[in-house]
Amino acid sequence: MTATAATSSELKHNSSSIRPDRILIWTLLFIGGVLMITPLLFMFSTSLKTASQVYDLRLIPAAPTFDNYIKVLSDGRFVRWFLNSTLVAVCVTLSNVFFDSLVGYTLAKFQFRGRYLIFIAILSTLMIPTEMLVIPWYLMSAQLGWIDSYWGIMFPGMMTAFGTFLMKQFFETVPDDFLEAARVDGLNEFTIWWKIAMPMVAPAISALAIFTFLGNWTAFFWPLIVTNSRELYTLPVGLSSFAVEQSIQWEMIMTGAAIATIPTLIVFLVLQRYIVRGVMLAGLKG
Repeated sequence: MTATAATSSELKHNSSSIRPDRILIWTLLFIGGVLMITPLLFMFSTSLKTASQVYDLRLIPAAPTFDNYIKVLSDGRFVRWFLNSTLVAVCVTLSNVFFDSLVGYTLAKFQFRGRYLIFIAILSTLMIPTEMLVIPWYLMSAQLGWIDSYWGIMFPGMMTAFGTFLMKQFFETVPDDFLEAARVDGLNEFTIWWKIAMPMVAPAISALAIFTFLGNWTAFFWPLIVTNSRELYTLPVGLSSFAVEQSIQWEMIMTGAAIATIPTLIVFLVLQRYIVRGVMLAGLKG
C-alpha cells in the first residue's frame, strides 16, 4: 500500500514538473513535423493513384495501385538515370572521404610553413557561390574534353572545403602519442593515417560520406549544364525531362519523384544515428 502511494505521488510530481514552455515547444515541433512530412506523404499518395483520382486530395487513395511504378520502371531511360546517379554519388563520396581526410590529416598533424594560409585559402572557397564557379568549371571541362561525360559531372565535387574542414577538426583530437608510437614501430605516414588515425574519426567519416552522397544524389544544376545526351542524365535531371514529357500526368511525375526520393529516405533511416552523431560532434569540435 505504501509503495503504491509512493508511486502515485511520484507520477503526480513528474506530471506537475512538466513546464508549460516545454509543452509549447513540443507542440510547435509536432506541428512543424506535420507540415514538413505532409508534402512527402502527398507525393507517395499521388503516386499510388490513377489519373482519375489525382485531384482527390485524400492522403489514402480509394483504390491504391502500383501500375504507375511498373510503367516508370519499365522505361529503360529511368533505370539508366538511376544508375548514373548511383555511380556519380558513390564515386564522389569515395573521393571526398579519401582526399578530404588526407588533406585534413596533413593540416592537423604536420607543422610546415604556410599551413595556416593553405587552410584559410581552402575555407575561403566556401564563401564563393556555386553559380559563380559554373563558368570556370564549364570552360575547364570544354578545354579538357569532359563535356557530356561522367568525369565532367563528378570532378567539381571530388574534394570539398567543408569535408577538409570537418576532417581537420576531428584529426586534431587524435592523440599525437598514438601516432608517435606508430612511427617508432616503423610505420610510414600513409599507413599511420589509414590504420591509426582514420578508425579514430569514424563518426566524422560517416557524416561526411552521408552528406556527400545525399548532396550528389540530389544535384541538379551542374549535371544539367555539363550533360547533353539523355543517356548521361542523372536522376534529378532526367526526372525534370520526364516531367516535361508527361505534361499534366501528375501521377506519373509523382511516381518518378517518389522513386528518386526512396534511396535518400533509406539512407537517412538506416544511418540516422550516424548523421546525428556526426553533426553533434562536428559542432563540438568546431
